[in-house]
Amino acid sequence: MLPVEIYTTRFCPFCVRAKHLLDKKGVKYKEVRVDGNPELRSVMADKAGRTSVPQIWIGATHVGGCDDLYALEHQGKLDELLGS
Repeated sequence: MLPVEIYTTRFCPFCVRAKHLLDKKGVKYKEVRVDGNPELRSVMADKAGRTSVPQIWIGATHVGGCDDLYALEHQGKLDELLGS
């Protein structure tokens, strides 16, 4: 399975939903909290081209946010991207 990285904030409902889906699928991920850390959030924005959270990467592929993650799941493409 490819490594998964997710940039989040503590009280973001979309972050909670995205992590719930990954947890439900048994996916281990590295969570990077950007709460109160403008420098880290800036790194995320530069990397993603977006400022919203969550921002999710599977391996070198930028998935996008929560809706993008769920869209991949509904299309049956998430497991393939994860390499499982």
